[in-house]
Amino acid sequence: MSRLIVNGQPVQYRLDPRTPLLFALREASNLTGAKYGCGTGHCGACTVHVDGAAVRSCQVAIADCEGSQVTTIEGLAENRAHPVQQAFLAANLVQCGFCIPGMVMAAAALVDRAHSPTDAEVDAALTNICRCGIYPRLREAIRTALQGRGGQVQPEPTPAPEPARPTADAQPGDEIVTPAE
Repeated sequence: MSRLIVNGQPVQYRLDPRTPLLFALREASNLTGAKYGCGTGHCGACTVHVDGAAVRSCQVAIADCEGSQVTTIEGLAENRAHPVQQAFLAANLVQCGFCIPGMVMAAAALVDRAHSPTDAEVDAALTNICRCGIYPRLREAIRTALQGRGGQVQPEPTPAPEPARPTADAQPGDEIVTPAE
């Protein structure tokens, strides 16, 4: 028997301890927000929080979560009040909706732990797949959610232009011309 805290409530699963968390949540707890997508952990449709970290629930057994706090999209916030949920709604990100619970959970884990992540950190945290292609508006929604928490996404620094290099046939005293960008 595996004991977890799911959305703030103690739960005992009388399932095979090797049962993926996703199936325990969906079938035994009737929490169907996390979706079965690929079953390999690549798509992120099954993302939930385990002790505050975004986890692909199809890839973790309930025995590995013994004593952990598990949060699903259903338990993230009352009335969709989490800043990420509000930002997704404001940006009209939801299209088909299949990937959205996993996207929200991945983004919420980032927003809850990072005050001012870089674009690269946002990209690393949100590897979920969306077939509808919400990506152009996704980072903007995350910026909005971070601002709601008093943070912001830090743009990557623009690399300095490389200094002009003399060509192989340059002679001392030759003028070096840098191409315009």
